[in-house]
Amino acid sequence: MTSLKLSFLRVLFAYFGRCGFRMRRHWARVLGWLAPRLLRSRARIVRTNLALAFPQHSAHDREAWLRRHFDLLAQSVVDRGLLWFGPQESLFDTLPITGLEHLEALLQARRRIILLAPHFIGLDAAATRLTLFLKESATMYTRQSDPVIDQIVREGRGRFNTVHLVSRHDGVRGLIRQLRNGVPIYYLPDMDWGTANAAFIPFFDVPAATLLTTAQIARNFDAAVVPIMSRLDLKTGRYHTTVLPPMEDFPGDADLVSATARINRLIEDWVRRDPAQYYWVHRRYKTRPEGEARFY
Repeated sequence: MTSLKLSFLRVLFAYFGRCGFRMRRHWARVLGWLAPRLLRSRARIVRTNLALAFPQHSAHDREAWLRRHFDLLAQSVVDRGLLWFGPQESLFDTLPITGLEHLEALLQARRRIILLAPHFIGLDAAATRLTLFLKESATMYTRQSDPVIDQIVREGRGRFNTVHLVSRHDGVRGLIRQLRNGVPIYYLPDMDWGTANAAFIPFFDVPAATLLTTAQIARNFDAAVVPIMSRLDLKTGRYHTTVLPPMEDFPGDADLVSATARINRLIEDWVRRDPAQYYWVHRRYKTRPEGEARFY
């Protein structure tokens, strides 16, 4: 049964990898329409997040963002087939990127590099595009509960060049080992992992448990922090990745909380440009300060 399931998923995603954008878009529209109706608990999470982050906007506006968010999310799921099985020439066309000169300069200077990748819809597409450029990289990996899906995801994410998938069980120490060896690390700074090594820092004016790890690593290992922002254009099917210049004087003399708040503000600025592009299906405000009611 496991091998049959694996074969089916490979065939399915390989099919998406061979499809043109129009066909992938068709399937994504279907999936995007179904998702909030079938995954009602996730739709409630999105509505809650949007209401917390954008209380000044009308419920009508937020509902429109929710529908578009699930459309974007569905497209990104279907497009995993392209990322994992599609031909390289299609990837270069679908994954345009700007700002690689910033990475070139840091690599030539032999700087340690943290690729700071917030949770936008294009997160995986941006990672794939960067692995086409970087000879070696590392990222944290959470094992999938389904071993068949886990195998496909691991193979897909490690498709190009050398990609070290560091188990979340090993914690940030596994990433630090790679960083010490000069390997750029692709790090996601904006999930709620509880209060360990975290502080309650405003995210759209709502206290959110936020890891202090980025600032800690940057300070302890003199690493350049390079924000990686991505945006999916549903009209063209292209994932536009922007490699920003390294954050200046980060963390500098600031304390870890202040430095991390600076990262949150940077993410907020990008989210405001197109709120539906952010990964609102995760419970960003799950952990609450002591005595405060839960949102979900």
